[in-house]
Amino acid sequence: MRYNLPKRNILLICLSLVIIVAGFALMVGEPSGATEYNPDIFSTRRITVGPMVALFGFVAMVFAILFRPKGGSEEEERKFDD
Repeated sequence: MRYNLPKRNILLICLSLVIIVAGFALMVGEPSGATEYNPDIFSTRRITVGPMVALFGFVAMVFAILFRPKGGSEEEERKFDD
């Protein structure tokens, strides 16, 4: 099977996806219901750290897709142009 992106880009995309999932996992917790109030919904981990980690993962994903190594040989470029 032939991919349009080099192996390094695919690995960076997978790493970015893991970072995004980790960010969303940090936002998970017990909900606050109609009968009881859970103050943990306003914890720093859920409203600051988790979204920042997920945002970093999305930025890393854009970088992983657009990344092109410098100094690549012409053979490698031709291999992906075909």
